[in-house]
Amino acid sequence: MLLSSGRRHWAGAIRLTITLFGLPFTVCTLGANKHIKPICGDYCKLYTTSIGTMPSSAAPHLKSRCPQYPKSTIERFPVPDDKVDWNQNWPQYDPVSYTAPVVLKKPFWADPEIGSFSPKFNAVDGTVDRTGFEGSYKVENGKPLNPFGRTGMTGRGLLGRWGPNHAADPIVTRWKVDASGAKIHHPASTKPILQFVSIKRKDCGEWAIPGGMVDPGEQISLTLQREFSEEALNSLSLKQSEKGEIQQRIKQLFDSAGFQVYKGYVDDPRNTDNAWMETVAVNFHDEEGNSVSALPLQAGDDAGEVQWVDVDLSFALYANHSHFLELVARERNAHW
Repeated sequence: MLLSSGRRHWAGAIRLTITLFGLPFTVCTLGANKHIKPICGDYCKLYTTSIGTMPSSAAPHLKSRCPQYPKSTIERFPVPDDKVDWNQNWPQYDPVSYTAPVVLKKPFWADPEIGSFSPKFNAVDGTVDRTGFEGSYKVENGKPLNPFGRTGMTGRGLLGRWGPNHAADPIVTRWKVDASGAKIHHPASTKPILQFVSIKRKDCGEWAIPGGMVDPGEQISLTLQREFSEEALNSLSLKQSEKGEIQQRIKQLFDSAGFQVYKGYVDDPRNTDNAWMETVAVNFHDEEGNSVSALPLQAGDDAGEVQWVDVDLSFALYANHSHFLELVARERNAHW
């Protein structure tokens, strides 16, 4: 679903050391068949793992060219598959320019318009990381170009940052067990069944992995923990006296070895020629079922509902989250 020029970071593992102090916002790609060492800062310990990855594809991004832009009546300029690549000469290309009113109101999470400031692209710009997970991207007439090609729209749409908008998706899993605590195996595959924490998004009503945007200056490790706490445990609404056990359980899980499932560009309907989504998806597994599994789930922030869901191909999920879960199931030799 993506251009072959990009690189996927599907494999690898990271040990993320999380500290929960205070609790202050996804996507369709396929991976290349190779083993990638995990990338992280000095807040984690590394080890190497490998899994069978999704087959690579030369097809261009799809959701990034959806005819009608989300939460608007704006129609994109139609872009056929053979004209997505920037290297294809196309003088007739006349993309629609659109930046959502909510972004133009200059919230704290959004950049100003180009011309009123001079961002440092392909670099860490103050507290904002403008580097791309796919490597360096081109900048033309002062504006960054989507590394996966034309989308039929310029501007930022609903995205706050020019260029890459970084997100983090924590995939929290456990084994499905019976009353005695024994793993339940699927009758068809005979493999044990994994369950993961899934939220129902308020914006589109689809089930998804909890996750959201990396705040300026925030380590991705903290984003993973924060987003899970806010969306799956409703931590923002808890009294201080109620946060103690949650802090302990989350620390127990997020101090464990986390498997980096994916790091790279995401084919998101919010993408434009000048702004796009990138994410890091990490699996944290509650092997014994005694950390987060013991906490009552409660939807919060951007989540309308939350529940433990069996990991299975038949369960429809937002964007490419099903691809993430397939790789988790493969890594843990579970049913898919």
